[in-house]
Amino acid sequence: MILDICTWPDDVLSAKAKPLIEVTPEIKELVENMIETMYDSDGVGLAAPQVGESIRLICVDQTGPKLRGDLRVLVNPEIVECDGEVDSEEGCLSCPELNITVKRKERVKVMATDMDGKEVCIDTDGFLAIVLQHEIDHLDGITLADRTGRLKRALYKKKAMRWK
Repeated sequence: MILDICTWPDDVLSAKAKPLIEVTPEIKELVENMIETMYDSDGVGLAAPQVGESIRLICVDQTGPKLRGDLRVLVNPEIVECDGEVDSEEGCLSCPELNITVKRKERVKVMATDMDGKEVCIDTDGFLAIVLQHEIDHLDGITLADRTGRLKRALYKKKAMRWK
């Protein structure tokens, strides 16, 4: 089922998401719906807060939006190491019509668990590193709108309020 995507400045997007304690059948259904929503929206990542669930859960597929060959679902992901710096041109499903350049770490090491509770370690650079940082930002209550300057954010907020 396609889920509604929350858009900035929705309160759920600014809250720090809570750790996921248990993968229940309801969480498994949520994940299936998140994946379907991400693919339907031509996204390469989706965090649970973007669909109104303030839990630390993300799905990413760096091969998108057209090819779909590297789906990863991460429970309670945390960046444990990072280095380097790179400028990244980004958009976001929760911030429609906002594209900005963001300073990101060039390489990240992310620890998480998968849906079966097995530990996952992703040590990566390039596009996947950027996607992971973007989605983990959502879990920490940070959106692209929060990463803009004050003036650009004020202008974007005026535009976003007209959509509501």
